[in-house]
Amino acid sequence: MCVYEALDSYQREIGAPYGRSGYRAAEEAQRLVVSARRKVAEIVGIQNPNHLAFTANGTDALNTSILGILRPGDHVVTTVCEHNSVVRPLIYLADEHQVEVSYVTCDVAGYVSPDDILKELRPNTRLVVVIHASNVTGAIQPIAEIGNRVRTHGAYYLVDAAQSLGHVPLDWNACHVDLLAASGHKGLLGPLGTGVLCLGERVLDELQPLRRGGTGTESDDERQPAELPERFEAGNLNVPALAGLAAAAEYLQQHSIEAIQLHHHQLSERLLAGLESLPGITIHGPRSDQPRTSVVSFTCAGYDPQELAALLEMAAGIECRAGLHCAPRMHRALGTLAGGGTIRLSPGWATTREEIDTTISALEHLLASPVK
Repeated sequence: MCVYEALDSYQREIGAPYGRSGYRAAEEAQRLVVSARRKVAEIVGIQNPNHLAFTANGTDALNTSILGILRPGDHVVTTVCEHNSVVRPLIYLADEHQVEVSYVTCDVAGYVSPDDILKELRPNTRLVVVIHASNVTGAIQPIAEIGNRVRTHGAYYLVDAAQSLGHVPLDWNACHVDLLAASGHKGLLGPLGTGVLCLGERVLDELQPLRRGGTGTESDDERQPAELPERFEAGNLNVPALAGLAAAAEYLQQHSIEAIQLHHHQLSERLLAGLESLPGITIHGPRSDQPRTSVVSFTCAGYDPQELAALLEMAAGIECRAGLHCAPRMHRALGTLAGGGTIRLSPGWATTREEIDTTISALEHLLASPVK
């Protein structure tokens, strides 16, 4: 509700762009954006909020990172667990700009070994890209251990935190991250159309902006401003959504991410136990006692994932996502690609224990009375 109220208040009472003038409403828009930047920076653990740039979404932040840091002839190490927001820019660079990419595989639970990443590092490895938490299995990767190895080598380190930021605590300094990308509408609880790109000191002179244009500053200079965050914020920001993101970040700070993580763990533990009790169900991902988010993927013998997802909605109004989840390499590694992927359930902060039980009961009823 606080997110909706903040967005509604901006639309009704302010309506001005960010960084484009000095009248009262414009100054209020400036205050909202600065507040959002500061609060999200605090959640990440960045000391200088200006090292956090707002983007159109998580994909925009990842594209800025990947396309802005890599050069022809570079080598990249990434994993089979990555979202297409990482894979597709890398494939483009491989096809068009002679960038070579190595993909580290995962185990059956979806975890990547830091040692396996270390083995792939080469003298010309410029970037290592790792998803923090899988959007397919929920597996939380050991990004701090990976970061230690990457920093020793000297490569830059990009973490995709779209599925983790706001869901699990994150220590920016301990992870040795150079670039961190995330969307604002997932764990950060903000509106759609928001993303964040966090910048470490090592990349400040290396990362090139994806977009260039008006920033409202240094308008007499026809080159993109070098100052942060303006260098990466060409064009008007989505101020209504950022007003909502500021309210969401404050809500997260008040309730604590540790409390949210505990709630997610309790829900996923209940969900996994319920799924394990049902015949024909195969869970793809970590156990409840392993590092994971509340994302749970499963398949059911005799059912196409899309079919069972449709039946769940028709029978009990349960909304879930079936398919490949924009991560085909992950599904290939799990052995679920040929079967059309998995069904993914994603309990959140507002999900209740009763809703978990309803989901298990609905599945139990459908499996007891198959529609064939």
